[in-house]
Amino acid sequence: MHAIGIDIGGTKIAAALVDESGTIIRSDRRPTTASDPRGIEDAVVDMITELSEGEEVVAAGIAAAGFIDAAQSTVYYGPNVNWRHEPLRATLEARLDLPILIENDANAAGWAEFTFGAGRGYTDMVTLTIGTGVGGAIVADNRLFRGGFGCAAELGHLRVVPGGRLCGCGAHGCIEQYGSGRALLRIATELADAGGIGLGLATARERKGKLTGKEVGRLIQDGDNGALAALRQLGGSLGQACASLAAVLDPQIFVFGGGVAAAGELLLEPIRAAYLENLPARGFHPEAEFAIAQLVNDAGVVGAADLARKHVFAQ
Repeated sequence: MHAIGIDIGGTKIAAALVDESGTIIRSDRRPTTASDPRGIEDAVVDMITELSEGEEVVAAGIAAAGFIDAAQSTVYYGPNVNWRHEPLRATLEARLDLPILIENDANAAGWAEFTFGAGRGYTDMVTLTIGTGVGGAIVADNRLFRGGFGCAAELGHLRVVPGGRLCGCGAHGCIEQYGSGRALLRIATELADAGGIGLGLATARERKGKLTGKEVGRLIQDGDNGALAALRQLGGSLGQACASLAAVLDPQIFVFGGGVAAAGELLLEPIRAAYLENLPARGFHPEAEFAIAQLVNDAGVVGAADLARKHVFAQ
C-alpha cells in the first residue's frame, strides 16, 4: 500500500516512498533543471522507477508550484518550471505503469500537516507557508479545498493593504509583500538603515557585507531588539490576514510552516495578537488555535504520496 511522493522545487526535486502512516521508507533528491521541463520529467520517471523497485506501489503524487486544474492533471502555469497548460499527468502515465496525481505543492504540504502533523484531530484548517513567498492550503470539513478551477488557496495573494506594495502577481498590497521571508528581510533592512533598535542588524550587515535571511533568523533567536521588531511587524500583517480568513473560512486551527516558522512562538505571539485585534465580532466568534508545522521539509512528498493513494482508492 505504499505510494511515492515527488516535490518539484525551484532548485531540487525531492522524492520518497511513503507508507500509509506517512512514514518515509526511502528517499531520493536531485537538482531541478528549471529551464528543461523534459529533463525534469526524465528525472521524475527515473526516481519513481527506482523507488518502486521491489515494492508494491499503488500510485505516485507530483507536487509542484503553480496552478493545477481541478482534474489534478494539467499544470496551467508553473512559476519555477516553464510549464504552460502542460498535460503532465498524461505525459507521466504514458511512461509509467502507475496512476499519477498532480497537486499544488502548498496543498500537498498542507494535507500532510492535516493528516500526520499539527492538524491532526481537527476538521477545518488553514496552513500558511512563510518562505520566500507565502503559500497556503485550506482543509474544510476534512477535505482539501481546491476551488472550482483547482486554483484555490493562493493565500499569499490575499490583499491586506489597499494600494500597497506591488506584488509579483500584478496586484498591490498582497500579504506576500508583508508576511513573507522576503518581507522580513526588507523590514529588517529598513530598521538597520534607521539606526536605534536596528543597530544590531546594521552591525551584522556591516560584518557580513549584506543582511541575509539566515542572519536575521540568528538575531531573532539571539533576542536582538531590531530583529524581533521586524518579526513582530511581519506577524502583525499575518495575524490581520488570519482574521480575514477566519471571517470566510472559520478554521479551527492555523498552521504555519516554511523557514520563518522556525522562530516558533516568537512568530505566533504577534500573529495571535493581531488576529484577536482584528477578529470580527470578537468575544462572540470562537477563536482558532495557532501552531507551527511539524513535518518541515518532508511535508510535500508525504502529502503528495497520501493524496495519490487516496485518489486511487476513491475511484
